[in-house]
Amino acid sequence: MSANISVDYISHTYKGQKTTTLKDIAMTISPGEKVALIGRSGCGKSTLLHMLAGLLMPSDGCVRINGHQVTRPSAKWNMMFQKPSLYPWMNVEENVALGLTLAGIKDHDKVASLLELVGLEDKSVANVQSLSGGQQQRVALARSLATTPELLLLDEPFSALDAFTRSSLQDEVSLIASKQELTMVIVTHDIDEAAAMADRVLIMSANPGQIVGEVQINLPYPRDRSSEAFSRQRESLMRTFDDLVGDNSVVEVKKEAPLQKSKQQAA
Repeated sequence: MSANISVDYISHTYKGQKTTTLKDIAMTISPGEKVALIGRSGCGKSTLLHMLAGLLMPSDGCVRINGHQVTRPSAKWNMMFQKPSLYPWMNVEENVALGLTLAGIKDHDKVASLLELVGLEDKSVANVQSLSGGQQQRVALARSLATTPELLLLDEPFSALDAFTRSSLQDEVSLIASKQELTMVIVTHDIDEAAAMADRVLIMSANPGQIVGEVQINLPYPRDRSSEAFSRQRESLMRTFDDLVGDNSVVEVKKEAPLQKSKQQAA
């Protein structure tokens, strides 16, 4: 089952602060849809994501998943952070099985199938500290999928990786979400990442954080970043972002070597 998300006019002010972080956020996300949140630093993207996860309660309004108000975290909606946060005293297999273990479930076959899904079937007994950054994020992804979630939340999980590893994981996560019919929400500063992974991109303004626009990305997965169709979608997203909340100091376009993936970031 995929998650149906309803965000009902959320506003939020952190304790001790006079400024409002989020104001009147209202949106719906359909089951199986992949949505990206982009905006300037400090616009409240991660705050909103934490509310979807049940890690933070809004000052006003509420989040509903499949019709039920979110008041706490659940194994049915899992989050991947910038750092994989693996336990160094556990091997790869034990880290992946953690959610199942805490639930009193032993399912070696499921863990083995997840390791195969993320391409780490030969690393099951390896120490996680011996893995590369990309491999560690694959372990974190497998761990997130072990409890059969309905919703996958990603808070810039690939930002610390090199360009090739980042692009590969973007494609793999999007394909896995599609195959398993997961609803997915990703927070990112990377225009290319949003265009590569999302069916719909929501643009947020700051002070206070509000959703001010959206762009549909109508391309099949995995997306060919070198294609004219992808370039048109990416440029449309950049123009819309720039018109609504940005300027040349907000969206940075980097020209890289031909063999590298291009990267545009909304700072």
